[in-house]
Amino acid sequence: MSHAPDELTREIVGLLAAITRRYTQESEAAATTHGLTPLQAKALLAAEEPVPTRRIADRLHAEPSNVTAIIDRLESRGLVERSLDPGDRRVKRVAATAAGRTVVTDLRTRMPFAAAPLTQLTTEQRESLRELLQLVLDA
Repeated sequence: MSHAPDELTREIVGLLAAITRRYTQESEAAATTHGLTPLQAKALLAAEEPVPTRRIADRLHAEPSNVTAIIDRLESRGLVERSLDPGDRRVKRVAATAAGRTVVTDLRTRMPFAAAPLTQLTTEQRESLRELLQLVLDA
């Protein structure tokens, strides 16, 4: 039995692809302006306020050990600095420097869609969309 997608499904998949493409193009262009990769830019955005390395890894959907090289590169450029968490000295924190915060501000300006792609939706609509997408993913 064939499960050929109907026209509505094709349209929805096309819209999801278009959203992803727009998000990716905008964030890549913004990152390139600063000589960053999209992952480096995303890590820098995540470190606007001091955060544990684990939080950055979660935002990048990556292992903390893989995020180390990204943070090393940002640190070598003077965009972030590492410190120990005062509450738990086993936890390393990463925070944007003044130069890093300047880049963050510019990245956000250059990424209006990527920074907030769902601004047209109400909270209720975003919650519904989350539930529907989770259902698709769980299938």
